[in-house]
Amino acid sequence: MKKVVIIGGGVIGLCSAYYLVKKGLEVTVVDKDDITTGASFINAGYITPSHFVPIAEPGMITQGIKWMFNSASPFYIKPRLDTDFFKWSLNFKKSATHQKVAKAIPIIKELNLKSRDLYFDMLAQAELNFHMERKGLLMLFNSEKNLEHETKLANKGNELGLQVTMLNQQELREVEPVVANSVLGAAYYECDAHGTPNQFMTSLKAWLASNGVQFYLNEKVKDIISEGNKISKVITTKQELTADEFVLAAGSWTFQLAKKLGLNIPIQAGKGYSMNVERPTGINYPAILTEAKCAVTPMDGFTRFAGTMELSGINTRILPHRVAAIANAASTYYKDVSITEEEQKQATSGLRPVSPDGLPFIGKSSKHHNLTIASGHAMMGFSLGPITGKLVEELIFDKKTSIAIKSLALNRFY
Repeated sequence: MKKVVIIGGGVIGLCSAYYLVKKGLEVTVVDKDDITTGASFINAGYITPSHFVPIAEPGMITQGIKWMFNSASPFYIKPRLDTDFFKWSLNFKKSATHQKVAKAIPIIKELNLKSRDLYFDMLAQAELNFHMERKGLLMLFNSEKNLEHETKLANKGNELGLQVTMLNQQELREVEPVVANSVLGAAYYECDAHGTPNQFMTSLKAWLASNGVQFYLNEKVKDIISEGNKISKVITTKQELTADEFVLAAGSWTFQLAKKLGLNIPIQAGKGYSMNVERPTGINYPAILTEAKCAVTPMDGFTRFAGTMELSGINTRILPHRVAAIANAASTYYKDVSITEEEQKQATSGLRPVSPDGLPFIGKSSKHHNLTIASGHAMMGFSLGPITGKLVEELIFDKKTSIAIKSLALNRFY
């Protein structure tokens, strides 16, 4: 039986393990933590065909510079002397063109649609116990500027074959009565779905363990050793692991690990914040608060408020004023919804692996023939977990992939 070692136990690593186990492989997962926290657990739980525009879009650099000196802004770049970050920023700028965004849109859409279907396939097989439903997503706006912006995006979404409807104030209040009077309307993406991430991750991890997957947790990977054109072993803080195939799905830590092999997989950690309100809020639909860049999700037993993109290196420090910005946004967009100081103190953070062009890196290494890399999903890691796992399985078995992945090539920034 072919053996596979997966480095990384986030949603990408565990979904890869799921599809490889289904094909009868012997799988080992190694992670520096205990797989109970992080971005895969605290995200907004969206499966998002609606998010078809990559983060590297025209104007984002200009906006980022404006927000750079406001550490409470939705998109915060901490000024720092870092050569790798400087190179990443240059690649981000080169990617943020209308032409490149136009090429990325159909790829992102197809990845999300296929992943959504795979989630419901997993749910239908009744092997996993997790909450998932397709209620759609509301893009709420309280300014004329964003009304115009969201209308253009909705028109584009309909051109792409997604189900998008513009709702005025009255129509919005009929479906979501708790929105504040200041909210002018919403774009309603019926194509979207959502789940409860920590529930999915816990159930998937338990299923994998019961189906023979060996977990080595709280083990940091110190080195990856290659011999010729193949990986021979992974050295952790506790042992050496050998296998026939290796999968690098280490999220924000992928860049440093790939560097040990002479590979350039430019990824920066984008910190996001999340907090739960475990009492009735009256919120029925997942929503993006567009001006504040915050996400709101009614999950199984609680409502989650999440947001921000903070490029400040690899750290999980909680900045209270950034948490407060999310709490203030909730009160602005919804009537009688407030997040208490105690709930704000319980906020958590997670690091999302952000590529320069907003597309993930998924592919086989041309330098190391038994290495597959899957990372760089930015804010769509949870959304794209199943399709990425499926693609990893297809790559390892040298099958035709479910979608064309040329645009996700590992060497596109060499």
